[in-house]
Amino acid sequence: MKTRKLTTQRIIDYTRHLQSEERAPATVEKYCRDIAAFNGWLAERTVTKERITRWKDHLLEQGLSPATVNSKISAVNGLLSFLGWRECRVKFLRIQRRLFREKRRELTRQEYERLVETAQGLGRKRLALLLETICSTGIRVSEVRYITVEAAQAGQAVVCLKGKIRIILLSRKLCRKLLKYAWKTKTASGEIFLTRSGSGLSRKQIWQEMKSLCVRAGVEPSKVFPHNLRHLFAVIFYRASRDLVKLADTLGHSSVETTRIYLLSSAAEHAKCLERLRLVQ
Repeated sequence: MKTRKLTTQRIIDYTRHLQSEERAPATVEKYCRDIAAFNGWLAERTVTKERITRWKDHLLEQGLSPATVNSKISAVNGLLSFLGWRECRVKFLRIQRRLFREKRRELTRQEYERLVETAQGLGRKRLALLLETICSTGIRVSEVRYITVEAAQAGQAVVCLKGKIRIILLSRKLCRKLLKYAWKTKTASGEIFLTRSGSGLSRKQIWQEMKSLCVRAGVEPSKVFPHNLRHLFAVIFYRASRDLVKLADTLGHSSVETTRIYLLSSAAEHAKCLERLRLVQ
């Protein structure tokens, strides 16, 4: 039986493979982080299916959620496939499909509006406009760099990611606000959301700036992160259009099943639905 050892070079080769497939930088970073954690736990022992199964059990014992464990398994299984060690891959944990969103992560429209108002009240115009841009378009935080002066002038942004090209339409009101902000910051072309040094905002910076509004806005920090604005956009868009396919195209999803996850009702809404059944005498 061939000895299977994880080496630094093998991990580097896999990282380059992910980059060549044009995976998002955040995805590559996460996969590398998960693989490094697995390699640390492995402690230079050979790779076997039994050991990976024990690692999966170890993650559960640490109290990680099944979804988190599955995401780590996905990273390691991808590496094993790349190395030709497919027989060492382990199965994902079976998770029952969620019926509703967790209350602690459910951002409401009213809370979103408070975040925007708070940013404006603090004089943080860039942050307020950034919140409105993400929430009114449903873009990913990695796509903020495609919001340019040219896009605002054209009324649409062309996003090129993961080998896909899609058009993001910008409302007239948003375009006016973006162009007004660009004029005030003397940005004649290119990206609109820039740091003082002229570079694009990083994912980490956007995250931290959003979190800094929580206390003043009276919104739970667990609800405030860029991707939750994308979820809020999805919910409001679907309520207005009732077109799941169009929403999937707008969000850039290859499968409407992915889109469906964005439309989970809240626990309160689910409870109201049960009450309306009137099955308890």
